[in-house]
Amino acid sequence: MATVGTRIFTALFGKRVGEDRFGNVYYTEKTPAKGRRTKRWVVYKGVVEGSKVPAEWHAWLHYTVDAPLSEKAEDRYEWQKEHLPNLTGTKHAYRPQGHEYNGGKRAKATGDYQAWSPEG
Repeated sequence: MATVGTRIFTALFGKRVGEDRFGNVYYTEKTPAKGRRTKRWVVYKGVVEGSKVPAEWHAWLHYTVDAPLSEKAEDRYEWQKEHLPNLTGTKHAYRPQGHEYNGGKRAKATGDYQAWSPEG
């Protein structure tokens, strides 16, 4: 959900460019900028999650391409996985065995590790 300031700025100065499969809407300035690049931004649908921007739109947002890639670029291949949100900082974040939140118990060293020493 966009902040009040972003909503007002978008209503006054934004021109809708397109929408992605997640429902995020992309904008650019109504009037071309003079002496600088024209601003581009996204208004996320739901939770603001930067990793929900597809590669096609990421390229456009970061001025890699001048025009958004075609709708054909949003076609999915069988080997492509669906988006998974970034769970870092949540209770669902990945924590390997031995993590402090999982009790801090790690498997004992097996002896196959030899520490480096500068003497050789």
